Amino acid sequence: MISKDFSLCLFIGFLSLSLFSQHKIEGYVIDQAKQEPLKAVKVYDKTEGFLSQTNASGFFSFETQKQDITLVFYAFGYQILEKTIQSNDTARLNIQLETLSEELTEVEIIAQNNKVFELQRLKDVEGTAIYAGKKTEVIQVDQSMANLATNNARQIYSQVAGLNIYQNDDAGLQLNIGGRGLNPNRTANFNVRQNGYDISADALGYPESYYTPASEGLEQIQIIRGAASLQYGTQFGGLINFKMKQPNPNKTLEIITRNTAGSYGLYTNFTSLSGTKDNWSYYTYVNYKRGDGFRPNSEYESINIFSHVGYKFNDKTKLTGEVTYMNYLAQQAGGLTDDMFAEDPFQSNRERNWFEVDWLLYNLKLSHEFSKQTNFTFSFFGLNARRSALGFRTNRVNQIDPLEERDLIESDFNNFGFEARLLSKYKIGEKNATFLIGSKLYNSDNQERQGPGSDGFGADFSFRNEEFPNYPNQSEFDLPNINVAVFGENIFYLSDKFSVTPGFRFEYIKTESDGFFKRINTDAAGNVIDNETIQDQREFERSFVLLGLGLSYKPNDNLEVYGNISENYRSVTFSDINITNPAFAVNPDITDEEGFTADMGLRGNYNNFVSYDLGVFALSYEGRIGFVQKVLEDNRIISERGNVGDALMYGVESLVDFNFKKLLSLNSNYQFNVFVNTSFINSEYTSSQQLGIEGNEVEFVPDLNLKAGFRFGYKDFAASMQYTYLSSQFTDASNSEESSLSGVIGELPEYDVLDMSLSYRYKQFKLETGINNILDEKYFTRRATGYPGPGIIPSAPQNWYATLEVKF
Repeated sequence: MISKDFSLCLFIGFLSLSLFSQHKIEGYVIDQAKQEPLKAVKVYDKTEGFLSQTNASGFFSFETQKQDITLVFYAFGYQILEKTIQSNDTARLNIQLETLSEELTEVEIIAQNNKVFELQRLKDVEGTAIYAGKKTEVIQVDQSMANLATNNARQIYSQVAGLNIYQNDDAGLQLNIGGRGLNPNRTANFNVRQNGYDISADALGYPESYYTPASEGLEQIQIIRGAASLQYGTQFGGLINFKMKQPNPNKTLEIITRNTAGSYGLYTNFTSLSGTKDNWSYYTYVNYKRGDGFRPNSEYESINIFSHVGYKFNDKTKLTGEVTYMNYLAQQAGGLTDDMFAEDPFQSNRERNWFEVDWLLYNLKLSHEFSKQTNFTFSFFGLNARRSALGFRTNRVNQIDPLEERDLIESDFNNFGFEARLLSKYKIGEKNATFLIGSKLYNSDNQERQGPGSDGFGADFSFRNEEFPNYPNQSEFDLPNINVAVFGENIFYLSDKFSVTPGFRFEYIKTESDGFFKRINTDAAGNVIDNETIQDQREFERSFVLLGLGLSYKPNDNLEVYGNISENYRSVTFSDINITNPAFAVNPDITDEEGFTADMGLRGNYNNFVSYDLGVFALSYEGRIGFVQKVLEDNRIISERGNVGDALMYGVESLVDFNFKKLLSLNSNYQFNVFVNTSFINSEYTSSQQLGIEGNEVEFVPDLNLKAGFRFGYKDFAASMQYTYLSSQFTDASNSEESSLSGVIGELPEYDVLDMSLSYRYKQFKLETGINNILDEKYFTRRATGYPGPGIIPSAPQNWYATLEVKF
């Protein structure tokens, strides 16, 4: 908790906001050749980021406290212009931009974007969010040479240090990433957002991401590590925010269509429409996928629709609405034991297992600029969704399906919430400062049901309780949750080079569970000897404050030393406990996790020859939840999920990107970059009440995580190659090397993968192709505890893809 003296100082500092002298800068931007005004030209402070944008008349204005300022004017298709001005000069600026060649080469497009946008971090302040002193990474997806059609996470996130990725989905229907000892399963340890609003099933009760946006429709992926808890939630992982592409400001209609074909019957189509007319703007896409999968019994089909509509009332107020729909049906080939994987890693003995997701997201956002220093946003969001899992699963993975009734689990998610943010820039004496205050309400009313499904082969997601009344795994629960949060941060610039950013988050969480489960026992002949319905009602209410602090020192524009520390919290979900799983048991005394995350690093670039981000981190868990192997009184060995003990993960993460184009003095027709992304992590259970755990390594922590590659471009041609290596890692706190009958527990062996991509652009056409897993390695990155297993889930063998893009 904050001390009373510190709280008082912080409170006085927040309230004594006083605006000092501001210099107003305004002007017009026009096309040099046509002498016509240019709309949507972005104006940046070269050192601090976005300032303003021109309106339909080409006019822009903003206020600043700086005496001298270097402005950057950017519009797609135009030469970037830098201009240094004296801010006390009251004359209006007349900016004229020169057009680039009408047909930009691939290298020119990349070079133009890279000059304005910093790929490796977010600005101190963007919109109504503060990122000063935090470890931030930004992926420019539209510049990526990854296999976007299948959302290939191994390639897309290649320059984000320390990420651990489940690689078992060749269609990219779900994202599974973790890091620093966090379980990658459905990215549940990150707060996952789209354009700033939540998209997971239930941010507290079931924080898993069944929906992943189509990468072909993304502009950026923003990742804030560790200390994101203050603004975005309590989670240990941080934030992943998918920023969708924006409407084309210069056309009333732009059409982009992409068709992809590939191995194992892969076909995808991505078609987007975009444009701006008067005060209205829109961006929408449809993404369709289908394929047979690289294993038997693993076909899939999906459709994803996204629509964004914006209306600009004036230069200060804008309203946007978004709707996202996704549906996919996938057959699941089931998991394998280690022996089965060694015999044939792509075999399947499950043909009746199916998984379906139906996802509807909506968002309404109001943005208002009270002044050049004060911005406000209000976002209302909601989710109506369902996931259904059907099939035969047992802790003996190699058991042949007896073709009886299947286990059916169905979850319905009905959530809504709002988030309001107010950000204001001000001065304390002669020093700059930025203040953020926000609040969030999140309400969910979810239902979960488990029981007998049909005894057929198809994707029939209907319960058959009357047909199979003695099915043992039957339960039905209502899971209402409510969360109220208030958060705030303030950047204090103690000098032009050094800033301190304290922050807090108050959380109120009320989690409920109301329902029943059946306890049915049978004799050896299958006759029911006990059939009991047990009512189960629980309520868990808590409130707490999380604190954090960020530090940033920038001796010049090309170097920053940063550090931060933030408290974290993860609540136990009743939905995890209420599901009966034959692969493991749940400790009835399972409780919440607490801890903190700390980062310290050095980032920047040297003379545009090399870009770097070098850092150390520590992540501390109290009551970490995991798996242990337990021996029962009858000498049976089971896997139990519960609070294993206190754990500490710490390590070094680095990303270094060399610009050989400048090193070799190549002309503007070339692009040549080489990157090396490494993380070295140590982990240990520092204490535990479980026998044989203290001193063990923490699960999901490879000692070495390496990704390296190069990208070469000449005019309209580009090529890239990427190498990935992860050392071995454990999947349970007991550090079991040998696997169980279910294949759930055991070591994940080391693996390495090589990928290659090529692209060529000609006028409005673009051809992309590549080979993933060139060396055809047989490996796996996941031992699933439930669907799509349980057991080992193999990763994809060598596969190819080819994409044709046409732009109108």
